[in-house]
Amino acid sequence: MKTKNEDLLNRADVPTERATYSGAGEMEFFLRRVRGLPAAAPASLASRSIAGRTGHLLRNSSLFSFLLLLISFSFLLLSTPVEAKKLKVATTLSDFASLAQTIGGDRVEAESIAKGYQDPHFVEPKPSFILKLHDADMLIVAGLELEIGYLPPLLDQARNEKIRPTGAGYLDASVGCDILDRPTGLVTRAMGDVHPYGNPHFWLDPNNGRVIARAIAAKLTALDPAGASDYAKNLADFEAKLTAAEARWMARLAPFKGTKIVTYHSSWPNFAKAFSLDVVGFLEPKPGIPPTPQHKLEIINLMNAQKVPLILMEVYFDKKDPDFVASKTGATVVVIPPSVGGEPAAKDYLSLFDVDVEKIASALEKRK
Repeated sequence: MKTKNEDLLNRADVPTERATYSGAGEMEFFLRRVRGLPAAAPASLASRSIAGRTGHLLRNSSLFSFLLLLISFSFLLLSTPVEAKKLKVATTLSDFASLAQTIGGDRVEAESIAKGYQDPHFVEPKPSFILKLHDADMLIVAGLELEIGYLPPLLDQARNEKIRPTGAGYLDASVGCDILDRPTGLVTRAMGDVHPYGNPHFWLDPNNGRVIARAIAAKLTALDPAGASDYAKNLADFEAKLTAAEARWMARLAPFKGTKIVTYHSSWPNFAKAFSLDVVGFLEPKPGIPPTPQHKLEIINLMNAQKVPLILMEVYFDKKDPDFVASKTGATVVVIPPSVGGEPAAKDYLSLFDVDVEKIASALEKRK
């Protein structure tokens, strides 16, 4: 059974001054109330009360200091220059992505739809491509109807007007380039996968790479005038490296000038023209049509008659037919990437040519 004093100690109506005391000071205060003594705390209790309030003020002071520090930090963040948003460049081919990144530098983020080890004529549309195109500030295409089988529906679903053919961010990389194999007559599907506006593998001429790089620099400058000086500098640096590399490549293949070659697909006319190689036939009877027994026999006879030493083929075709033809002709099959990323060593536009030129030169040297 509780005593009266104990009950008083537990009463809820005890003045709230006790909140400022703690430990022995709080007990002394309650005992004075129980004994009927004045409510004012004694000097010792008052000092404890002052100490408690001082601690309370110090705690408030610490909170104030924290808030002041937080505000100062916020002002510091606001005064720090914010990194400019990068232009998002989508490309259909990895070669264009490489050139765009080289010219754009830190101001752009370039990404390709097709990978370098894929046949650029047959790209399987994916939902991720739609999102990529939706977010893009710029789109670089090969044109010449290379992407006609997959790109138009992707653009329709992406709903991004600025990268459509009439948009400010659209760039057809073929414009201004040396385009070969332009048909002069009527083009029908019976002719195979013939491109009515010319061969779309034009990036495999280094000089066309120079033209494309300049077009990219001009388009980036139009979209991002603040970066004009950066784009101009990056372009100049690239052209200097390309010019030096061209001299190196030409010297490496100079001993084999005029060499007759057969290629699997008609991917290499620009490359052959640039490096003075002579393409005399294709393993495909028509563009995009797999080799037939009859056509393989015709190619074997042609190669034996003209003593063709080399068969060039792209990384994404089956090697069975080239190997068969080579076994009947004594030719060497050389598998080379036609695009950046077609193999690990071809990591950018310049190293793509390093790889291709060296593989061809090495194969021909071994035949001497």
